[in-house]
Amino acid sequence: MAAVVRERAGTEAVTPSSRRPTGAFRSRKRFQNRRSGSRRSRALFLLMLPGLGYFLLFHYGALAGNVIAFKDYVPFDGIWGSPWVGLGNFQRMFQDAEFWDAVLNTLWIAVLQIAFYFPVPLALALLLHTLTWTTVRRFVQSVAYLPHFISWVIVVALFQQVLGDTGLVNGYLGDAGLSTVDIIGNPDAFRPLTVAQVIWKDAGWGTIIFLAALSQVDEQQYEAAAIDGAGPWRRFWHVTLPAIRPVIVLLLIMRLGDILSVGFEQMLLQRDAVGPEAAEIIDTFVYYQGMVGGDYGFAAAAGLFKGVIGALLVYAANKVAHRLGEQGVYK
Repeated sequence: MAAVVRERAGTEAVTPSSRRPTGAFRSRKRFQNRRSGSRRSRALFLLMLPGLGYFLLFHYGALAGNVIAFKDYVPFDGIWGSPWVGLGNFQRMFQDAEFWDAVLNTLWIAVLQIAFYFPVPLALALLLHTLTWTTVRRFVQSVAYLPHFISWVIVVALFQQVLGDTGLVNGYLGDAGLSTVDIIGNPDAFRPLTVAQVIWKDAGWGTIIFLAALSQVDEQQYEAAAIDGAGPWRRFWHVTLPAIRPVIVLLLIMRLGDILSVGFEQMLLQRDAVGPEAAEIIDTFVYYQGMVGGDYGFAAAAGLFKGVIGALLVYAANKVAHRLGEQGVYK
């Protein structure tokens, strides 16, 4: 009986199922894994195709239309049938005082937005990150995100109802016997008003990226800094800020590239209330010169000028980021 048991035990020891995988088996397993990975990559590529086609067609393909900036474009003659004027549209543009007024207004509003709007999402993200009560945090996030999904038509109408000549604020001032102030129609208050509108609408949405970056900070670093006697400000300066600095630099570079785009709809909706001297920007200048005035070549020249300046700003800001040791948008 003992011999039979030993014989069976010896047989089980040499069964194929108990052997270690051979070289052929490992190669077949690697081939199967590579094949399944290729299928997953193919599926992801197919999902990416609609978005890729959109950008190729409506963003990169549309760049060919910039040729009308060098022509006296007439829609009935087409792009190739319109006469070539070379740099004539750009010469007219640089000699146009209204164009430079639009550029100056755009730069003023862009600087104000970078100085006052850009830090707000970071500060709000830091406040939300410190909340330990999850229910309150989610509620505040939802309330802060909501204005982003409201169109500029509704936003401007809300501000008009609150700060307009017959708005809520002036109603209370009139009932109290005080003098009323039309903030919406005041050209001097237009630039700060536009920054306030942008902060109210998009500050909550801008916290998403900063919250994602803050969630990657190692909590042990905060604990070690606290043990070493670092207060909240020193923990922010020496732990939080270095951890999210690459994200801040990246967003700042992208904002600089879009510095000449300060909100076409927002400005167009309020342009008549304060006048073109205060609300005219490059985008509205292009709209009125091209779509309204029919001078398409001149408007295209202004739009191309804006795009070139934005690209140069991105390139310069990225170089500065590399000098400071940051990765930037690209290497």
